[in-house]
Amino acid sequence: MTLTGSQRLPKTARLRKRREFQKLSQAGAKLQSTNFVVISGGNGGQECRLGITVSGKVGNSVTRNRIKRQVREFFRRRRADWQPGTDFLVIARKSAADLDGRAVASELVRAFADRSPRRAS
Repeated sequence: MTLTGSQRLPKTARLRKRREFQKLSQAGAKLQSTNFVVISGGNGGQECRLGITVSGKVGNSVTRNRIKRQVREFFRRRRADWQPGTDFLVIARKSAADLDGRAVASELVRAFADRSPRRAS
């Protein structure tokens, strides 16, 4: 399945620079779950953004890229639910290598629900 146009997660919705990751790591609110650490904080902008860290200790490149794809897809489908101007950093733990897409999504639903202000309905 190839995503096109508005289906894709735009570059503006991602943390891309090392200093953005570092700033959020130092100043953000942290929640630890079984397989992930989710850090959130304000960005002063108009868009929710996502950063993903999966170290080499988690597995080989195939495993790391699979986890990143699953986390990006979770975020892409749900980012409209969250208050604009929030950054999220998801750090995968070694145990995340054993999860399938549904398990990743269910764990992140709980973690993001605890960390993110919801958009007013």
